[in-house]
Amino acid sequence: MKYISTRGQAPALEFEDVLLTGLASDGGLYVPETLPHYSLETIRSWRDLPYDQLAFKIIQPFIGGAIDDATLQTMLTETYAGFGHKAVAPLAQLDHNEYVLELFQGPTLAFKDFALQLLGRLLDHVLTKRNEKAVIIGATSGDTGSAAIEGCKHSDHLDIFIMHPNNRVSEVQRKQMTTIKGDNVFNLAVEGNFDDCQSMVKACFADQAFLKGERRLVAVNSINWARIMAQVVYYFYASLNLGGPDREMAFSVPTGNFGDIFAGYLAKKMGLPVKQLIVATNQNDILHRTISQNKYEKLPLAHTLSPSMDIVVSSNFERLLFDVYGREGSALANLMDKMNVETVELDLEKMASVRETFDSHAVNDSTTCDTIKEVYDDTGYLLDPHTAIGVKAARECRRDANVPMITLGTAHPVKFTEAIEKAGLETPALPHHLSDLFEREERYDVIANELHALQAYVVKHVFSE
Repeated sequence: MKYISTRGQAPALEFEDVLLTGLASDGGLYVPETLPHYSLETIRSWRDLPYDQLAFKIIQPFIGGAIDDATLQTMLTETYAGFGHKAVAPLAQLDHNEYVLELFQGPTLAFKDFALQLLGRLLDHVLTKRNEKAVIIGATSGDTGSAAIEGCKHSDHLDIFIMHPNNRVSEVQRKQMTTIKGDNVFNLAVEGNFDDCQSMVKACFADQAFLKGERRLVAVNSINWARIMAQVVYYFYASLNLGGPDREMAFSVPTGNFGDIFAGYLAKKMGLPVKQLIVATNQNDILHRTISQNKYEKLPLAHTLSPSMDIVVSSNFERLLFDVYGREGSALANLMDKMNVETVELDLEKMASVRETFDSHAVNDSTTCDTIKEVYDDTGYLLDPHTAIGVKAARECRRDANVPMITLGTAHPVKFTEAIEKAGLETPALPHHLSDLFEREERYDVIANELHALQAYVVKHVFSE
């Protein structure tokens, strides 16, 4: 399988190079040149497969022979054997035809584990095969960091640098990152917000001269195609467990960088019957304003009780727009240039095509807490704030009550003490494997919100080995 850039000027690459490249040289994001498509009969035949075997069916075509089938299946089995629930992605029922897909059963209690525990194994395999060393520079609004570190800390071929906005992630999220030990692990608290961190990541990819040609720079943020690829699987898994593909499903997705919901869009394009995809956002609602009002306008970042969604620019939205604009890279490149500097309205016909599948809703902190309390009072089930936003959006935007509505449960509530307490409830205890988290020693450095400060830090630690 070949991969092409959304902006049309970078060379087409095969899977291994896309895995190691991240951002395309023209500033675009890599997407498959063609998608596999499955008949209802084929999808139906997967109904009884355990999660790791279903993952193999869906992921194998994207890898295109870069990894032999037996090795890939072993990687997938090992990845999901480390999750805390045998079903890997269990469904919890809130009401008739209303469910939460629990994606927080992995080692760092967030949906990012589905992709990043696999990504670490993929990177280690490819770098070992090539006898190369690489540097990971990533940005996190809360959960990506710990999942990436957990997935990559064992590799002798990687040094990993993760930036988070200083004092703007929850205490549990920060400690999950900063207490992981490893000579190749570096945590950086940036005096800025998540978008500042993400901008520095993109700048490093655009000009890698600071690495002196001696190291390859690798992305772990959702700009890396492998992240999206791994997330497609649980849409199929949830559907198959609720009667799919013989009935349509609807999904509500707490959305920051648009990667998770884009995976749902891909699942639909690959043949899974998906009636509706709901973009659920907090006060940082650029995607909601774009979908509901056709107005793409960057506003100042607000800090909320759902920090993993505190993002102004949703990078993966570009991947959807690439399809919407007929996969014409030059047209999309011009559009993205405009979107970076001015308020943009999309072509009305193209916007209508987006709305055929997507709805959206924005939820403020007060309503988030009300939803946590309401669901707990009704069911005894405790939502984290991001999942609560998904549930509220699902209830507001649902098109058909006869279609099962599945909200993606993106994180464990224990990670967000402030929101749970503001909802008037008690935060649950940490799971056993994290029970001593608050006693563990932290290790991180605070740096200025400046590209040269980041690059100097990376150079100092990579080349002092």
